[in-house]
This record gives sequence, C-alpha cells and structure tokens, in this order.
Amino acid sequence: MNTMPKVFIALSALFFLCPVLAYGQEVEAYFRFMPSSEAKAQPGKLEIIDAGSKYSYELKAFEKVPVKLSLDTRYIGIENTTAVELPAHLVGLATDIETTLPFFNIDKTYLRLGVSPSFYSDDWDFSSSSFRIPQRCLLIYIPNERWTFLAGLGVYPDYEFTVLPLFGFIYKPNSKLTFHMAPDKPNISYILNERVTLFAEATGSYNEFEVDKDNLKNVGLHYIELHTAAGLNYKINKFIRCSIQAGASFARSLKYRDSLGKVNLENGLFSELRVEIKI
Repeated sequence: MNTMPKVFIALSALFFLCPVLAYGQEVEAYFRFMPSSEAKAQPGKLEIIDAGSKYSYELKAFEKVPVKLSLDTRYIGIENTTAVELPAHLVGLATDIETTLPFFNIDKTYLRLGVSPSFYSDDWDFSSSSFRIPQRCLLIYIPNERWTFLAGLGVYPDYEFTVLPLFGFIYKPNSKLTFHMAPDKPNISYILNERVTLFAEATGSYNEFEVDKDNLKNVGLHYIELHTAAGLNYKINKFIRCSIQAGASFARSLKYRDSLGKVNLENGLFSELRVEIKI
C-alpha cells in the first residue's frame, strides 16, 4: 500500500478515535432519480440513479480550533443502451477535514481550509490509482450579520482542471430569506413557517472515476452534470428534516480520457428525496 491510501485510512480513523470531543453531529442521505435521456449524436439512452450519504461531526481541537470531519459515500447506477461501453455503477468514498481560523488580526476575516482524501472507482475494491486529495482554501469576510463574502481556490490533483477559482456570498436581508450563493451549493431559501422552508438551488457533479474498459485497467471516466431545482424542506422534529425537490439536469456527459469514448446526454428531468438528522 502506498502513502496516499495510508493517509486516507489514518484520517478515517479519526471518526472512531475522537467522538467524545464532538459537539455537533449530522447524518444526511439522498436518493436522486434521472429518467432515461437520449444520447446526443448517437443512438441509445441512459437512465441514472444517484444515491449518497454523509456523516459529519464537529469538534474543538486543543479546545480552541473548530474542526469538522465528514465521511461521504456515493453510488451511481447506470442503465446504458448506447454503443459506448460504460460501467453498470460508479462508487465514491471520501473523508473531509475542514477548519476555520481567524485570518491574522484582520477584523471579521477568517481563513477556511479543507482537504478531501477520496477514492472514486467502479467498485468498492479501490485501487491506489483511484486515490485523489482535492483541497480548498477560502478567505471569508463577514462585515455584518447580513453579509458574508467568500473567495479562494480549489485544487484538484490528477483531474483535467487542477485549479479552479471559488467565490460567492451569503446575504440574509431578513430572518426568513437567505441567498446562499456559496461554492458548495448555491441556493435561495425562504422560511414559510416553523416547519416548512421553500428553496431553489443549483448543484453539479464533476468527478473522475477510475474504471475498467475492455482490456484496459484504471481508465479515467469523467462524470459531469449540472442541476437546477426547486423544492420543499420539512422539519419533522428538532432532530430530523426531510426535503423533496424536482428540476432539470443539463450539460451532462460521461467521457473517457484519451479519446476512448464519450456519451453526451440531452437535458432531462430529475427528482430527489433527502433526509437530514442533526444531534
């Protein structure tokens, strides 16, 4: 085993070694269904099921430094009738570590650092070549309780685009309405009452999975898609919330590296169910 998987295992072990220090825990799971969509410029269709889960908790390192640890899993099921050979499923496993610190002595300014050791493959028998360590660095400025500004960089080693700019803002004009235009999941939400929140959001996927194709091993397969949707979030009790949403998916493609084949998909619809538990 090379160094990178050892790092991943060591970071994952923190979930079992540090739970007594946790002061906030969260479990989230989702199921997204995308009906059959026609492929562009070739016969055939693709139907996709996308499901995932995330467990995270927050702790104070050295009783001062806030740290958030997360463990993510993802499963993508593919029903393919095109001529391009694609895996029946794609899987991902990632650990994320994030901390937010004061930025020197500059008032109302913070530095957020995150690293996500990850495996992305076509089965749960992950090879060391499918290991990646995406990283991010954000500068956060909070001039007042209504505004938050963010800017920084995301670094994605071994991906097609290795460095991407990250920027956004959060604006809360009142206690009910929030414009959360941050890089992770831009959304607009409105609290209708103590149980119901309405929202609209934009999300996307840009991952590279290492898969087997024909007699080739560890071939890079880019999975790309963008989503826009609207939905409703319902508070069941003080611990559990669930949400349903529906929307459109576009800019969709599955593309092998080195011109080994690709499938571009027509725009389509999707629906999603999500459950969140916070303790």
